Amino acid sequence: MTQHKQQDAVETSPTPTDDQWRYGYRYVPFDTLDGTTEYTVVPLTLEEALYPQEGDQVVHSDLHQRRCVYLYNVFRARLSSEPHAAVLHDVPVRWNVPEVRPNAPDIVVMTGIQERREWSSFDVAAESARPALVVEITSPSTRIHDLANKTDDYWDAGVPLYVIVDFSQRRSTTTRRLLGYQTSLDGYVPIVPNERGWLWLEPVGLWLGIDGDNLVCYDQDEQSIDDYVEVVAAREEAEVRAEEAEARAAEAEQRIAALEAELRQLRGGGA
Repeated sequence: MTQHKQQDAVETSPTPTDDQWRYGYRYVPFDTLDGTTEYTVVPLTLEEALYPQEGDQVVHSDLHQRRCVYLYNVFRARLSSEPHAAVLHDVPVRWNVPEVRPNAPDIVVMTGIQERREWSSFDVAAESARPALVVEITSPSTRIHDLANKTDDYWDAGVPLYVIVDFSQRRSTTTRRLLGYQTSLDGYVPIVPNERGWLWLEPVGLWLGIDGDNLVCYDQDEQSIDDYVEVVAAREEAEVRAEEAEARAAEAEQRIAALEAELRQLRGGGA
């Protein structure tokens, strides 16, 4: 078990009046009287959201998904030339540790894999893999898992670097912080952010920071890395500027040609 225990006040489970589908849902088969199999949909519990089965639909907010997808895309791009590394998002992982039940990290970087595949679940032992980094982004209904339960699980599973991106609202106070933990002989120990509040993520060679409500990755030169939407928007804007420049150049050429023709006429050179 990890030496570290979260000391901050944590909002645990929502009140009983909250939506029963807040954690997600699962399709459960049942046999009908005519011998066929049909499915019913049942809501997930808080514990089932922590340890989902393959096929479970754990729900997240749109903002949570955007943050996860940003990290997933940036990490994949950074490791694109590493054939024995893989980045997984919300994929159930069997950790090959008896006391750790399978769960589905927001982001996990695996090394030592034999080949990249499309995994619907990931077996660490079968893939001969080693976890290098896990990032969890808190959600209000499951924040307790990221701050406490998963910290113990990832230590037991041998994850050397665990980062929690903690966005939370408690009464009128908004929390935006990065919590980083690395292994030591006695358990996880906190990582001190740099003067800008960034954490260095060695497995992907990036800094991670928070800017308002957004996550931002920075390269070794501390240059920010845009997300895909920003990249596409910048490319489209550049294409528009290029087209406008071409149009202005063509218009200028036409004016020059017209002036040259007028000059030839004035000199008696004809049209």
